Amino acid sequence: MIALLGFAMMFMFILLIVTKRLSALLGLILVPIIFAIIGGFGLELGPMILDGLIGVAPTGIMLLFAVMYFGIMIDAGLFDPLINRILAIVKGDPLKVVIGTAVLATMVALDGDGTTTYIITVSAMLPLYKKLKMNPLVLTCTAMMAFGVMNIVPWGGPTARAISSLNLDASEVFPPLIPVMVAGLGWVFLTAFILGKKERKRLGIIELESGFMNDLRTEEAATLEAGSSTKRPKLILFNFVLTVLLIVGLVTSVLPLPVLFVIAFGIALCVNYPNLEEQKKRMESHAPNVLIVVSLIFASGVFTGILSGTHMVDEMAGSLVSIIPEQFGSWFAIITAVTSMPLTYFMANDPYYFGVLPIIAETAAAYGVDPVHIARASVLGQPLHAMSPLIASTYLLVGMAGVEFGDHQKFILKWAVGTSVVMILVAILFGIII
Repeated sequence: MIALLGFAMMFMFILLIVTKRLSALLGLILVPIIFAIIGGFGLELGPMILDGLIGVAPTGIMLLFAVMYFGIMIDAGLFDPLINRILAIVKGDPLKVVIGTAVLATMVALDGDGTTTYIITVSAMLPLYKKLKMNPLVLTCTAMMAFGVMNIVPWGGPTARAISSLNLDASEVFPPLIPVMVAGLGWVFLTAFILGKKERKRLGIIELESGFMNDLRTEEAATLEAGSSTKRPKLILFNFVLTVLLIVGLVTSVLPLPVLFVIAFGIALCVNYPNLEEQKKRMESHAPNVLIVVSLIFASGVFTGILSGTHMVDEMAGSLVSIIPEQFGSWFAIITAVTSMPLTYFMANDPYYFGVLPIIAETAAAYGVDPVHIARASVLGQPLHAMSPLIASTYLLVGMAGVEFGDHQKFILKWAVGTSVVMILVAILFGIII
């Protein structure tokens, strides 16, 4: 019954936001509360919600200062050379713009972090999408698909969790997945090509006037005093070194992620904008994005707190695993790959990789399936996981791009499923999970 209640809650949540009956913010708060009361957990709501809020607090803090940090870097002009180079190539051709989006997102996603991928990609490309009147859902779809594939790198999270939970070695799990990632990226760029062709057919190729990038920032310029500028060309080397050190710190986990972003933000703001009035203006300019993202993060804490506190997530996972017939035991790795799509969509990485995956691996071992194959198979659903309503960076992406969460889900679903299907087929073809 608890599993059934959990599936009903997830279905209702997705239905309400896709049909725009509720915003994602209200859906994350109200839907789980109602279902918890229906399930008889009304008196336990306080501790469960508080545990959920505490659980997402580090993520909320990290995103708050991450948005502010990269906002400062963008204001100061750190990414202008890269952005201008891409824009010079894509010009006014919607097809090239979408391909450029895929290239940029793939490059940035090498750090394995969705937050930085979305901040830099959206900040760089959204003004051009607006200028050309392109559909911003194409931007969010392309960026998320690229991240969904690149997140499989060992330092991205899911692969490291799979290796750790099954006591395996990274050298035997990850290298064989490289051809799978290449195939996944091939699908991402094919999708970008298809979506770009549609946008080109709809809009045509637009001739952009010289200096159009300045026009794209008129809204920002309006918030500044006449004659002033946020650009800090003399500090570009300092900002580059600071950002590289930050990314190295993120990859090596020298300090907790929220701490790294808090420190980096403090240094960046102080050095680039030492004047108190300038600091105030910079923080005010990024406040809307911060408020949207952080409020959604804490709202998701309510959802995950109730999902875990009521044990819905455990029962849902157990029920899905239990329906696999014994005669399919030798196919457990393939089944793991396929089921990783809905399982990682409905739950966060930690409960899946540390709670569900060991159960799957132990069951599969009874049929002679190597745990290494199970570990590799478990990460092939990450393109679906990237769009999960339980993932904080998802709300950052849609918030920055100014699109509705439900619209984004409907737009990306078939393309994200396609990414996982391609990777699974390649993994089977190359004998990576069998």
